[in-house]
Amino acid sequence: MADIARYPFVRHLRGSSTAHVEQIRDGRPVRAGVGASFWFRPLSAVLNEVPVDDRELPLLFHARTSDFQDVTVQATMTYRVTDPATAAGRIDFSIDPETGRWRGTPLDQVAGLLTESAQQYAIDLLATADLTAAMAGGVGPIRTVITEGLRGDGRLAETGITVVGVRVVAVRPAPEVEKALRTPTREQVQQEADKATFERRAVAVERERAIGENELQTQIELARREEQLVSQRGANSRREAEENAAAGAIAADAEARRTITLAEARAESTRLAGVAAGDAEAAKVAAYRDAPETILLALAVKDLAANLPTIETLVLSPDLISQALTHLGTGKVTA
Repeated sequence: MADIARYPFVRHLRGSSTAHVEQIRDGRPVRAGVGASFWFRPLSAVLNEVPVDDRELPLLFHARTSDFQDVTVQATMTYRVTDPATAAGRIDFSIDPETGRWRGTPLDQVAGLLTESAQQYAIDLLATADLTAAMAGGVGPIRTVITEGLRGDGRLAETGITVVGVRVVAVRPAPEVEKALRTPTREQVQQEADKATFERRAVAVERERAIGENELQTQIELARREEQLVSQRGANSRREAEENAAAGAIAADAEARRTITLAEARAESTRLAGVAAGDAEAAKVAAYRDAPETILLALAVKDLAANLPTIETLVLSPDLISQALTHLGTGKVTA
């Protein structure tokens, strides 16, 4: 919107860099240009302001396919006024010289023109295809037909409007029809998911079975090795007992031989001692054989005295002493 400053009898207009401003006096253009700024008289000036920047126009319309199914097309159109003078001559872009506002709604007229044209091209295309083909084709064919149709539209060219681009966002059928169309695909996807789940479970079961078999084989191997260990321990214990028994036998045999040897040695020693004692007695007897009786008697008394018990008190009477002296003198001893 242009800025208009009011002064007595005159006004000053200051445009913007995205708007084409035109002043007409007596049916003839006086000034025109983008970003224009000038003085004018409000009673004799006719002012037009035409935007020349790119503008977005959202579109939402319904169409029917060849199988009588209703679809909704959502799109966005970008357009630009390339010939402001022509557009001002076909559409009312005049502004109030007091406020600078449009007297009408020119942009709504442009939007209606573009929307009706775009709808016509899209409706003509969808009327030749069934719903399945329209959904499978997507937004590409619709975008192409709308773009080509609007760029070649003579009415838009005569109005000075150029379509810069068209973007079709979505093409959708009625909600219940869309749900019905999605059902086969959803079921197929679900079947694929179930199949993947079953395969995953089968793989998991197979892995669990392999793990169980490995554990069983491990237990069998451990049991076999434990059996070997028990057998080896028994053999070791039996061998140790045999070795201990053999060692005990050897020790017993050695002890018996030692005992026998000691007994034989003691017997031989005793025999030798007896032989020596006999020889000594024999020698003693031989020595006493030629000795006088008095000497033998004295030796006997000596031996007897050595072997007699202890005599604490001895009483000698005169008779006993006389008799003993008598016997000694005669050389006889009475027992």
